[in-house]
Amino acid sequence: MDLIERRYSVRKYKNKPIETEKLEKILEAVRIAPTAANKQPFKFIVIKTSGREDELKAIYGAEWFTHAPIVICACAVPEEGWVRSDGKNYSEVDVTIAMDHLILEATSLGLGTCWIAAFNADAARSVLKLPEGVEPILFTTLGYPDDEIRPKTRKELSQIVRYEHW
Repeated sequence: MDLIERRYSVRKYKNKPIETEKLEKILEAVRIAPTAANKQPFKFIVIKTSGREDELKAIYGAEWFTHAPIVICACAVPEEGWVRSDGKNYSEVDVTIAMDHLILEATSLGLGTCWIAAFNADAARSVLKLPEGVEPILFTTLGYPDDEIRPKTRKELSQIVRYEHW
């Protein structure tokens, strides 16, 4: 719970590179994340922001987006995903689980992240040269925080949990 409570959306980063060893641990968390039928129907693209600020701002225009030394795009490959008997493809769920593992591992290593879903998907496809059949699902910034955690506002358990039935 301590790790979960320490994690927050960082929007201000120090001008400090991320050590290779830490980045590898964070990416290992993606690799070992659970997925439906262990299909791992995703690819994660690690992007160094230095020198790419303008093209990355086409994906997400917030100024702080390119202040982090790294941005990571989590992509689904639906044709590789497990499909439930009713046709539900779980590739997006699997990407989301893997991204959450990435974010929690980053937090444990003293790094900050910010979960970003409100991006321009067409720009992401173009800038990252995504092939047909690969869907950008999420981005996160990654770097050393240069701000403080703010209080979190969340719904009460009684508003989000049901027992036995709706």
